[in-house]
Amino acid sequence: MQKIIKKVAHPPKLERKKRVAAYARVSSGKDAMLHSLSSQVAYYSTLIQKHGDWEYAGVYADEAMTGTKESRDEFQRLLADCRAGCIDLILTKSISRFARNTVTLLETVRELKLLEVDVFFEEQNIHTQSSEGELMMTILASYAQEESLSASENQKWRIKRNFEAGKPWDCTILGYRAKDGVFEIVPEEAETVRLVFKWYLDGFGRQAIANRLNELGIPTRFEKSWHQDTIRKMLRNEKYTGDLLLQKTFRTDHLTKQTRINHGELPMYHVQDAHEPIIDRATFDAVQQELVRRAESVHVKPGSSTAFTGKIRCGLCGKKYRRKTTHTGIAWVCATYNTKGKKYCSSKQIPEETLKAVTAKVLGCDLFDEDAFAERIAFVSALPNNALEFTFTDGHSENATWQDRSRSESWTAERRQAAAEKTRKRSEKKCQEQ
Repeated sequence: MQKIIKKVAHPPKLERKKRVAAYARVSSGKDAMLHSLSSQVAYYSTLIQKHGDWEYAGVYADEAMTGTKESRDEFQRLLADCRAGCIDLILTKSISRFARNTVTLLETVRELKLLEVDVFFEEQNIHTQSSEGELMMTILASYAQEESLSASENQKWRIKRNFEAGKPWDCTILGYRAKDGVFEIVPEEAETVRLVFKWYLDGFGRQAIANRLNELGIPTRFEKSWHQDTIRKMLRNEKYTGDLLLQKTFRTDHLTKQTRINHGELPMYHVQDAHEPIIDRATFDAVQQELVRRAESVHVKPGSSTAFTGKIRCGLCGKKYRRKTTHTGIAWVCATYNTKGKKYCSSKQIPEETLKAVTAKVLGCDLFDEDAFAERIAFVSALPNNALEFTFTDGHSENATWQDRSRSESWTAERRQAAAEKTRKRSEKKCQEQ
């Protein structure tokens, strides 16, 4: 008997539209460049969405970013979306817009080829997926890199000529603006500069000054928060005395654009009385001496690594404790408390000898054993009310408390001498003012 089987016809598989994105970049934040970038974004958005076989996957645009680096936010986001399989084709104006660095360009394009993502460079009319694409790109990218080198060398030459003429290249410090190569004082900012120098000589620390300025709502040069490093740079900046020390830093090369401190690799140019000072030389010199004195009297030893290094965490802010030499001896203190003060973290510093004694007791040892601590303790949490929580490497934890030093223990001969010296200076200053 003949058997007839009816087959159900399936509709033909529809081809998926090609997901197309575009990349645009300008190397300057000037208004004209930003207008150009806006035009590029609008152009590509319209072009992609008008194409019937294409699906719009977005336009990625970097403002004022060099093409020699891979660390462009939008560029990296574009690559991430390609790796996630969201893009089939990338449109871009030219090779130099995509990357000026030959190595960066070729590595990126080769990765995209493995991901089956094509890149089309409009100016050169090149598709990277074509057979001749990579050869042409290697040649053209080398030209783009040489163009970047030439522009960099021309810029260096202009900067050097300015330095030799005693002219600053730019002005980014609080209190001044550059006009025709000369620093001019900004009165309201100059008052802030004078306050910083006065407060430091009055005995305030760098972080205390930063905190005070933040609380008063006084802005920095670029409307950011004050930090102790900002204060440190201000206090050491010779420009506030009317002098210029030019070429204190330099760029290593046009590709990495790393900035390094000039330790004699290039000549420096010292120009005296180049502009109107904000701080008189006597005040500036007094601040430099005070900076040295404070650094010598109380300082953190960055190279003092012990078994506790990296293992003590603040239970209030989460930052790690660091080792610090104080008037009363070596202690461990929360990084936030140490740099920003009690207002930002109310943790307490723990004397090292106290920390060792408590740790030895928790470990069941007569004396502190570094090897036993490193082997058995994963980390220590410094909690409020002098509590310490020891988390062992096997997962269990134990709590312990430590006692504050008595006033007599803390009041060492060295500290008494320092207090007496401070009182004497205060009295002398008061007499001079009278």
